[in-house]
Amino acid sequence: MPGLVPGIHAFRSRRQDVDGRDKPGHDEGNSTSMTISPSGFLTIGSSQLEYRMIGPAPDAAPTIVMLHEGLGSAALWGDFPDRLQAATGAGVFVYSRAGYGASSPAKLPRPLNYMQIEALDVLPKLLDAIGFRRGVLLGHSDGGSIAAVYAGGIADHRVRAIALLAPHFIVEDLSVASIAEIKTAYETTEFRAKLSRWHKDVDNAFYGWNGAWLDPKFRAWDISDYLAYVRVPVAIIQGADDQYGTLRQVEIAQEECYCPVDATILPGVGHSPHREAAEATLTVLRDFYSAVIDMRDQPTGRAA
Repeated sequence: MPGLVPGIHAFRSRRQDVDGRDKPGHDEGNSTSMTISPSGFLTIGSSQLEYRMIGPAPDAAPTIVMLHEGLGSAALWGDFPDRLQAATGAGVFVYSRAGYGASSPAKLPRPLNYMQIEALDVLPKLLDAIGFRRGVLLGHSDGGSIAAVYAGGIADHRVRAIALLAPHFIVEDLSVASIAEIKTAYETTEFRAKLSRWHKDVDNAFYGWNGAWLDPKFRAWDISDYLAYVRVPVAIIQGADDQYGTLRQVEIAQEECYCPVDATILPGVGHSPHREAAEATLTVLRDFYSAVIDMRDQPTGRAA
């Protein structure tokens, strides 16, 4: 892996908003102290976003903020957040982005830079709203891409590391083919009914995601430039049989990042390591968390 070359890929102390304007970076001093309920809704911009908070609040312990996949929601993580909390002792915060779960619907069609918008505009407001002080961003699929853009696009010293499950940094032929297949399944099989269990407006959730990925212009989507600005450790967990992305995604992170990238490839696992190989995924995440969170960040009397 390349070392840090002085003068190249200098860390951004300011970030550009999605409309091109510079905005200040975040630090721990920008967090606000608040009492957060175990579950409820947060008002972020014009949206009401559902959430769950498991374990200690952000002012009592480091927080793992979980960012779901393109068809995910807070509930679709199942009991994995609870198991992650028990394994690490951290607070774990999960939420549904606009258009998913019980959150407000998203305006369709989604802009093709919707993941950058989530990372650079929505996520900073959410982290401030919950009083985030220090911790890790953990993202799956689209959520992993959002976490990577945030880490590379914003100078937020509260984020000590990012963990990515099956992230995408570029669009591959395999991704487009699989997403086209799932559109057929959604419209011709019981898949829509099954997915509606997790989303208040299932068509908004599905077509917001599927429509963007199948837009021919989306083939040019590429967030790899953000990786060169990531200045925290990165863990990637990738299924060897992922139907939505190849190992090229991992290679891009290793080539572009000027920070440690710890990659774990799970044989026989597809796009959802936390569901298909939960124990192995938990072990990797627990060990990564223990390595990146300094002991002074731990709550009194608890260990990672």
